[in-house]
Amino acid sequence: MEQKEITPMPRIGEKAPSFKAVTTQGDINFPKDYEGKWVILFSHPADFTPVCTSEFMTFAKMEKQFEEANCKLVGLSVDGLYSHIAWLRTIKEKIEYKGMKNIEVKFPLIEDITMDVATKYGMMMPGESNTKAVRAVFFIDPKGIIRAIIYYPLSLGRNFDELYRALIAMQTADEFGIATPADWTPGDDVIISPAGTCGGAKERMEDSELDCKDWFFCTKKLDKDTVLKKILKK
Repeated sequence: MEQKEITPMPRIGEKAPSFKAVTTQGDINFPKDYEGKWVILFSHPADFTPVCTSEFMTFAKMEKQFEEANCKLVGLSVDGLYSHIAWLRTIKEKIEYKGMKNIEVKFPLIEDITMDVATKYGMMMPGESNTKAVRAVFFIDPKGIIRAIIYYPLSLGRNFDELYRALIAMQTADEFGIATPADWTPGDDVIISPAGTCGGAKERMEDSELDCKDWFFCTKKLDKDTVLKKILKK
């Protein structure tokens, strides 16, 4: 009996799977074309669907905000190019949502009718659908490494404030060598990695610049302006 080839799921810390694709903004070679940039690669189930429409309008409205954080947006569904074009034109010409209207989607939307890219990135979930990609989100850093992955079911629209927060938090961790606690936003205290020796633990507890609840739980202040001046393009 012939066995179906299984494509492994991409994992955090691995190179983003490469591909070439046709998009609404021309051909792309991914992730090579985006070297030096962060990328949010995300999938949606289908064109001309209401949840996806609300998401694309929100992403398009926030595109400049992501651009300022050196991040490009790249969308994907298993629909064809002409369907993509017609849907994006409809969004601009007819759809109003939460005060957003005349929204033009300028970031690329990948045609993936063969499901090749969706399969490479584990966007097809047979338990959810065999013909539609789930709402997957991949954060890919300037070196082409997958840094975070979030999956949502077909029925659940994404929280775009959280996607932006996650991006800024990862960039802040890279820039300042820290970690970010639960619900962190720029201006909140950040986490210092635990000491690896007894002597280091003692020094941490005596460091006046740190707020240590115990040897393993130390935070320090990192003001919002310092973070944003480093992270956002001026």
